Amino acid sequence: MTTPPPYDAEAAVLRLVPAPRGEAVRHEEPRGKRESQPPQVEVLRHIGQNDFRYVRSSGDPYAVCLDGPAVAVPLRAKAHSGSGSLREHLMRTYLATFQRTPSQTALTDAVSALDALSYDAPETDLWLRVAPDPYADDVTWLDLGRPDGQSVRIAPDGWTVTSPDPAEGPIWRRSKLIRPLPLPVRASGGWRAGMEAFAEILPFTEATLPLAVAWVLAALRPSLPRPIAYLTGEQGTGKSTSGKMLIGLLDGANAPLRQAPENLKDLGVTTAAGWTLALDNLSTMPGWLSDALCRVVTGDALVSRALYSDDDVSVLSYQRPVLLTGIDVGAVRNDLAERMLPLELAPITRRRTTADLWGKYQQAHPEILGAVLDLAVAVWADLPAASRDLAHRPRMADFAELLHALDRVTGWQGLRTFYGTQDVLVDSVLEGQPVTAALRDWVDSASFPPDGWTGTMTDLNNALLNVSSSAQYGIREGWPRTPAALSARLKATAPALRARGIHISPPTSNKNGRKYTITRVAPD
Repeated sequence: MTTPPPYDAEAAVLRLVPAPRGEAVRHEEPRGKRESQPPQVEVLRHIGQNDFRYVRSSGDPYAVCLDGPAVAVPLRAKAHSGSGSLREHLMRTYLATFQRTPSQTALTDAVSALDALSYDAPETDLWLRVAPDPYADDVTWLDLGRPDGQSVRIAPDGWTVTSPDPAEGPIWRRSKLIRPLPLPVRASGGWRAGMEAFAEILPFTEATLPLAVAWVLAALRPSLPRPIAYLTGEQGTGKSTSGKMLIGLLDGANAPLRQAPENLKDLGVTTAAGWTLALDNLSTMPGWLSDALCRVVTGDALVSRALYSDDDVSVLSYQRPVLLTGIDVGAVRNDLAERMLPLELAPITRRRTTADLWGKYQQAHPEILGAVLDLAVAVWADLPAASRDLAHRPRMADFAELLHALDRVTGWQGLRTFYGTQDVLVDSVLEGQPVTAALRDWVDSASFPPDGWTGTMTDLNNALLNVSSSAQYGIREGWPRTPAALSARLKATAPALRARGIHISPPTSNKNGRKYTITRVAPD
């Protein structure tokens, strides 16, 4: 059932009467017989049944206020920082009505009863910060994180600040990481005026600015695979500060950059709790984190044993925009590099104090957010045509379509810049591994056979050692130790090698071993 049956106060033997402030709680005796006060647990259950409806998400129960914002609160949490828990709502209502505090036992028993009554509540999607519209594929919603539940409805015909209908619109969930956003403002000069403020505060290069705007727009699409943005630039360009400001556009002015998690479970928990995942000063990239970040941008779930259970599980699902700072691109794996978006910051010519910089940011935030929403409206409307018009699609095809639509709306050249950054990333991946750098140099040299080369991995290893002076150093620093390791390394970097016109064919086996053929081809 969607909602537990209402508590029939009129049919009860006793009806509680709110007491004036400073007086004890009174009760009526409609049948002329003195009766004791109804137990607190029954009063609390009455409040919970009459003031809320109930849904379940991933099996967990949530309550949605019938006369309030479309924000779900959890039943089982004793405290919940984002929007409160049902326990807190029951205590607040009881205290305001009867001027006394219910016992903790009564609260616990009432919540347990409501949990049991909501067992058959419908499974419902709860959304964090960004949501699709249940009835229109080209409409998205942005939760402003405000207590009144005000949100932005973004459609091809315009955006409006409104409150979703709890029965028909998206239902939000909140956490500590969902901070309030300012009410967006439509600039008198349109989106271009807002983008001028964006460029003044966030010092991206002229070529990079369209990529940064496209990344923010992609973050407004709830299920869009987005590239992993990383801030780059010379030392002292304010990468950490710019990162906070960029994610703050959609996560609030005080949205934090986090240090790299120590394990997959910590990553899953922190990723599921917020809308953006921003990792600061990521100087190293362990293999498990590289693989996990690839899954975060395309959609992943953390499954673990449920608390106080032997055979049940807890599921945290997420697909998030990711931003990194301080990363060594040459040290990342090829599959991660194909999903990365470099955002270059220009050198700072005039330093500002922290107070001045953040003051201007907070002042401009409503206008910048309004400009982003204006662009979102135009891009949403143009996406179908842009998708048909786009001839070549890279690995992040959905983002390329959005970027192409943004170019059509603004006249920018962001897609061309995006293709160029992919070429740079390919070179960075190859340069970051001595063996692939040696292979690229050998294939580009005059000593490489014009018709291609054929041999075993051992033969290839010897050939690379003979032609590459850097290979001798690589023997000590990252050069594969065995033929199998060399084969695995080349297989992992095959897409990057093909992008540079190097094709390694699948091996053929004979009595002399497994032989590979390497040829020059047209770059992908």
